[in-house]
Amino acid sequence: MRNDLYKIIKTPYLTEKVSSLMGSNNQYAFKVDINATKLQIKHAVEGYFSVNVESVNVIKVKGKTKRSKFRIRKKSDWKKAYVKLAEGQSIEVGIE
Repeated sequence: MRNDLYKIIKTPYLTEKVSSLMGSNNQYAFKVDINATKLQIKHAVEGYFSVNVESVNVIKVKGKTKRSKFRIRKKSDWKKAYVKLAEGQSIEVGIE
């Protein structure tokens, strides 16, 4: 079961928008597996960080097309999850 948690949640996603959501709405963002469902993401965050999750919003991000002198290539698609925690709970996230 613990290995599934590591497969679902890939990395925290930190931007200026997410930083403001962390302070105001107690929401955090993660890059997750492309095939993960909302329920799987909820269980993974609750199991990994020992917090209570109120809601999960999921967005599929389309990969950009990059053009160079020799070829055109497409970056892979990925999935982003916004997780809202219960009142009074928090997650310590950061890039190391």
